Amino acid sequence: MTTIIDATSGITFEEFLRLEGHYEYVNGEAIEMSPISDEHSDISCFVGALLRLFAEQGAGGRVLGDPYVMRPVASEIGRAPDVMFVSSEHLDRIRPTHLEGPADLAVEIVSPESRIRDRGDKFYEYEKAGVREYWIIDPDRKRAEFYRLGGDGAYEAALPAEDGRYESVVIGGFWVRVGWLWDRPPILSVLREWGIIA
Repeated sequence: MTTIIDATSGITFEEFLRLEGHYEYVNGEAIEMSPISDEHSDISCFVGALLRLFAEQGAGGRVLGDPYVMRPVASEIGRAPDVMFVSSEHLDRIRPTHLEGPADLAVEIVSPESRIRDRGDKFYEYEKAGVREYWIIDPDRKRAEFYRLGGDGAYEAALPAEDGRYESVVIGGFWVRVGWLWDRPPILSVLREWGIIA
């Protein structure tokens, strides 16, 4: 029989995993997440679909999404990025209820209430955890920021090419046009541009 935990503060990570609802876990406290907009959801589904299709075409790995939680090893943090990519060599980190260790790529889509958290707390938590690539997508400002973990363990900003293409360092050969994040073309047209289909 499963015991449901009612408290949201002063709880262990294991107790947090048994909560009903949509939460993230920070230092013994479960923080309730606000509902997201339709655009937020659409961008999340679009990016997740692109990553999954590309992975299935040979890159390997797994794509996971919110509310699945990423927990840096032995950490009192449990975050749920909107989209995560876990490479083939790190699939052993995937547990039934959470990712035990960092994703290789984490994507956060900014909501009005999450702007400070995504660029502040999560930025430093993901950097410290060793998330190799971090995307912050802000639909209200139509702005996308890309960060890569440098040799010193700190994030470095990575700019798209002049033609608007951003190429991932985590998933070899995977790229997106930044404009796709706002226009969200049909997936089939993206596959044609990638040369996967004719």
